[in-house]
Amino acid sequence: MSNNRKADDSLLPGSSTPEKPKKRRRGHHKQRLFIAIFVIISVAVLAFPRLTGKYIPEFNSSAAKLYMQSIFPVITTPFAWLTEKIPFSFGEVLIITALIMIPLTVIILVAVGLIKKIPGERKRSVRVFFGYFWAWVLTFVLFTETFNCYALYPSPTFTELYPEYPGETYTTGELEQLADFLIFETNQLSGKVQRDAEGKFVLTADLDETAKAAMRNLSEDYPQLKGYYTNPKPVKNSFFMSQQYLMGIYFPFTMEANYNDQMYSLNLPDTVCHELSHTKGFIREDEANFIGFLACYKSDNTDYRYSGCLRALRYVLGKCDENCSEETVNRLYGALADGVRIDWNANSDYWASVQKSDEGIFDSETVAEVSDKAMEASLQFGGVEDGKKSYGRMVDLLLDWYYHVR
Repeated sequence: MSNNRKADDSLLPGSSTPEKPKKRRRGHHKQRLFIAIFVIISVAVLAFPRLTGKYIPEFNSSAAKLYMQSIFPVITTPFAWLTEKIPFSFGEVLIITALIMIPLTVIILVAVGLIKKIPGERKRSVRVFFGYFWAWVLTFVLFTETFNCYALYPSPTFTELYPEYPGETYTTGELEQLADFLIFETNQLSGKVQRDAEGKFVLTADLDETAKAAMRNLSEDYPQLKGYYTNPKPVKNSFFMSQQYLMGIYFPFTMEANYNDQMYSLNLPDTVCHELSHTKGFIREDEANFIGFLACYKSDNTDYRYSGCLRALRYVLGKCDENCSEETVNRLYGALADGVRIDWNANSDYWASVQKSDEGIFDSETVAEVSDKAMEASLQFGGVEDGKKSYGRMVDLLLDWYYHVR
């Protein structure tokens, strides 16, 4: 009997078995191609305003305006509608999941590498899987951060969109007059809101329908604010936000307006309107601050009006501290009603208590310092050269509004 060995079927002509590795390779090629396309597009969009803004600023401004007004609302509205159906902050869940997956990925890869019984091909498949998984995660974050956030920084400013805001320079006397107006409004409203036994503000308004109604009402005068509004969502880990002095946050990768529900409640109405303005393309913080005030001030709800006025007053008095005489500053602070003082101090006491607390996983001072540097870097990357100081430019818009629009 012959001791011939029969050839393996996979080596015979016409066999389909060798096609499987080829199909897998084609699949890998497609994934790498799509990842490369998304990354290249994102990088190009990030670089585009820096190049065109220097050499052909008119074209850059026109392109940015077109994107803000005609493209951004179209591509983000379905996204916002979808994530709104999730009853909690989807962005927060994604971040927590990523923080869990990073060490878990390392553990799995190390374990697979150490177990000798696992075939080499299987080990390679595991490494390839996690490689593509994290490549897609990073690509998704880069793409959404680019188009839902950084691509909006070169867009026209609020004063460029709405010429009734002339962007004038004002005197300290005019600043003082604005402060007097806001003090009067805030004092009046402080006596109309509900308070607890200690005299502190008690929020009675909702933070979704009233906020969306306030923004829609504002859109009659400012068309960029028209369209679909998602429900603002509280962040489960709000104490961690408090450690960073964060009142709200807009997640570009989920199109969600999120807020810190542990801070002093008077901040909440103004904050949710601020975050909703980001979902309409107003990405600069000074403009979002102003829109938040304006939406609250024009609202029919007293809680919202009081929240917006007191927030604006804090910025204006801060500018008075810098520019007005000591006598003027003392007069202005001395004019605050008792209810306003109680709320002002209660808010300050809350933030101070967070920094002294040992509740968080990380030290509050360290968290605040890291967050501050990250925020500064993010703003400067977006082209806001003065970083967090830009928040105070809300006062310029308030002055325009007071003298030309109101």
